Amino acid sequence: MSQSLHLFTPSTLSKQCYSYPKPSFPTFNRRFTATSVRFSSIRACSSDLDPSSSQVLLASDNGKGGGVLTPVTRPTAQAVDSGSIEVDAVTEAELKENGFRSTRRTKLVCTIGPATCGFEQLEALAVGGMNVARINMCHGTRAWHRAVIERVRRLNDEKGYAVAIMMDTEGSEIHMGDFGGASSAKAEDGEIWTFSVRAFDSALPERTIIVNYDGFAEDVKVGDELLVDGGMVRFDVIEKIGPDVKCRCTDPGLLLPRANLTFWRDGSLVRERNAMLPTISSKDWLDIDFGIQEGVDFIAISFVKSAEVINHLKSYIAARARDSDIAVIAKIESIDSLKNLEEIILASDGAMVARGDLGAQIPLEQVPSAQQKIVQLCRQLNKPVIVASQLLESMIEYPTPTRAEVADVSEAVRQRADALMLSGESAMGQFPDKALTVLRSVSLRIERWWREEKRHEAMELPDIGSSFSDNISEEICSSAAKMANNLEVDALFVYTKTGHMASLLSRCRPDCPIFAFTTTTSVRRRLNLQWGLIPFRLSFSDDMESNLNKTFALLKARNLIKSGDLVIAVSDMLQSIQVMNVP
Repeated sequence: MSQSLHLFTPSTLSKQCYSYPKPSFPTFNRRFTATSVRFSSIRACSSDLDPSSSQVLLASDNGKGGGVLTPVTRPTAQAVDSGSIEVDAVTEAELKENGFRSTRRTKLVCTIGPATCGFEQLEALAVGGMNVARINMCHGTRAWHRAVIERVRRLNDEKGYAVAIMMDTEGSEIHMGDFGGASSAKAEDGEIWTFSVRAFDSALPERTIIVNYDGFAEDVKVGDELLVDGGMVRFDVIEKIGPDVKCRCTDPGLLLPRANLTFWRDGSLVRERNAMLPTISSKDWLDIDFGIQEGVDFIAISFVKSAEVINHLKSYIAARARDSDIAVIAKIESIDSLKNLEEIILASDGAMVARGDLGAQIPLEQVPSAQQKIVQLCRQLNKPVIVASQLLESMIEYPTPTRAEVADVSEAVRQRADALMLSGESAMGQFPDKALTVLRSVSLRIERWWREEKRHEAMELPDIGSSFSDNISEEICSSAAKMANNLEVDALFVYTKTGHMASLLSRCRPDCPIFAFTTTTSVRRRLNLQWGLIPFRLSFSDDMESNLNKTFALLKARNLIKSGDLVIAVSDMLQSIQVMNVP
């Protein structure tokens, strides 16, 4: 099988050099360093590229193992294509005002709830930097969620955004029921509450909570500790009366409908029958059918225990929606998830570190190390990872975060997680816009610090391709990212139909932003979850010269790039690397 690498570069082979007039770069001197591409038998020597030159160099081994260098004439001018390029207004304004390197790399996920479900509120979140809107099937009706999805779609269509939609299943762990229409309830220290599996025909008695697990009253014992929502509220079990369990509040707090329940005995999590519950409940399957029908971009599965569940769900989605492009996100939030972590991540399209429920199943002091392990493993396996739960929990009620919360967010950004997620802060908090602003500003500051300090971490990225062609793509993206850092280029361009090569570039975490051009809106939305990617929708062909000229013309027309900007372009159609100045 013949494989070719098209390397458009100012460099030359060691045995044959082409000279170019030395360019004049604005603001600072960019130097081209010697670069080798292992699989192409090409070795580059230092030189400079003339921005006004109409020639570039094509280097190809033509599958014969020998490098051949020939000058290729590039048209000096080309009419602007009648097509258009789609980019959201916020990214466009950010690029115009502050330049390429100011763009935020860490993506932001917002849970949509009563505080943010209106069109104006959704638009405010999009303006504030929301990349993914999450709908939580623990709350609300399917009609309510359908209305939210329609508003997000309208926002994308009318305003040019690429906000993706993530549907999060409830899971079949133990949950509280609703509060008879109330949005929340406050448990005070020392109060006695009743947790019951009974069905009440009339209104719920005061301080009574319905539990969805029929075996709850049998499994729990007097003296057990009951944790609500991963420990946000705590109770001690003091009495059992048939289907009712009486509990005294020891740690007061806000009780939310459908919150997760766990109970501990002698310092250990009580699993028993709860461990036998299926990962995907009958309600979850109905919700999944709803998500497929509505064409959501991601389905997040709660309390994943094994890769088998992920594989089964992906087969189900493929059978029910053959043209669907729905990605499956595994929520890591249980002991079983950690035991089978690598196989779960390999099977999934991404992962979420659900720290709230995870902290209810493992000792709290183990949560930070578990988070770091999950984030690193996801990056090694080229799967996007979301850090979630209680990032800015205090901002549900207060307009500013605690210093500890800011430090927590900073650490997640330093770990190079793909995305951060707001839960109650944006769903029902009093200050959703301010909470999103905190995430955005902290992300920008930590990312800028990382680049200025040149803290290029030495994370070893293993080969993950299953074919020779996949291995070539990995090598190209790794080389392109290293070249981008060494040459201090303004941006990486990637032309991708499936999004795979864009994700490989994101995995390398280069200093410069990655402009990901794709032909379909669904791929564009899905790429909006991955670190450093700025997704554009653009019609393009297999002719890279035509694609680049068209892209340059369209971006220059919107003042998103200017002549002299240095870019590296890669493509998953031709498996190529090109280094050039914008003409």
